[in-house]
Amino acid sequence: MTRVESSKVTVVGAGSVGTSLAYAALIRGSARTVALYDINRAKVEAEVLDLAHGTQFTGASQVVGGADPSVAEGSHVVVITAGAKQDPGQSRLDLAGTNVRILETLLPQLLEHAPDAVYCIVTNPCDVLTVAAQQISGLPTSRVFSSGTVLDTSRLRRLIADKAQVATTSVHADIVGEHGDTGFALWSQARIGPVPILDWVSPDGHHFTHGELDEITDQVRQAAYRVIEGKGATNYAIGLAGARIVEAVVSDQHAVLPVGTVHDDYRAIGGVAFSVPSVISSGGVQQVLDLTMSAAEERQLRASADALHAAQQDLGLE
Repeated sequence: MTRVESSKVTVVGAGSVGTSLAYAALIRGSARTVALYDINRAKVEAEVLDLAHGTQFTGASQVVGGADPSVAEGSHVVVITAGAKQDPGQSRLDLAGTNVRILETLLPQLLEHAPDAVYCIVTNPCDVLTVAAQQISGLPTSRVFSSGTVLDTSRLRRLIADKAQVATTSVHADIVGEHGDTGFALWSQARIGPVPILDWVSPDGHHFTHGELDEITDQVRQAAYRVIEGKGATNYAIGLAGARIVEAVVSDQHAVLPVGTVHDDYRAIGGVAFSVPSVISSGGVQQVLDLTMSAAEERQLRASADALHAAQQDLGLE
């Protein structure tokens, strides 16, 4: 594993998600150069200036950006956050049509300047948009993928850790499927340390029940709606999740993260993008892991894929 020298990430979109992601990448040192691109010149130039004013405190990273897509020149990773935002009560799939049209204009411009980059789609609905992005760009599926359920998984692990009274890093559990209402926890494989989750006993004697696990899954699904209702957008946690994905690419980490790729024949499912744990390296998605699932989880995965496929059909994506 070798880190890319003079690594560069371009974040597309200077809204709340894009600027949070750029800020997270800057303070974490995710890449040597953090570039921010947006068609709103005044906004993006102000955001770049504000970020640049803090580089004394962030080590070697530098910030550039502007309203011309040439700011993406030489990028190793391009993270797309631009698009219509999710309003209170609106599902991620409701945003699909508007944001596909944005990609149709945006991607050819970015590819002109960053033809060798790995592209990560954060804009919602990220799974459907990943299918659109792959078709528009013609890139191999390894080089265009969504942030998927990386954030959902972080939410899940925090909830489990709080109840189990352990560090979040000691929880090994994933949300798979859609980044959205049909995503589900892969409880059959969930562990705290090496202990299966249903066998775990906390210091206070607490142990998980099937009903409690269902409640946790529901809390994860509702988390974004709760945040949007209170403050209008989710931005900090997805910014950190995006920065983590960037690091896996530019440092060639071979890290296992639940990103969303366009599947050809995953458990006899094809033509849709959904998340399962995958190995991320400098070339993007190096390997999609073949998971052990219960029969019920197999049915949930199929239902998630069916929901995504229906949304794609409505948009003419086949």
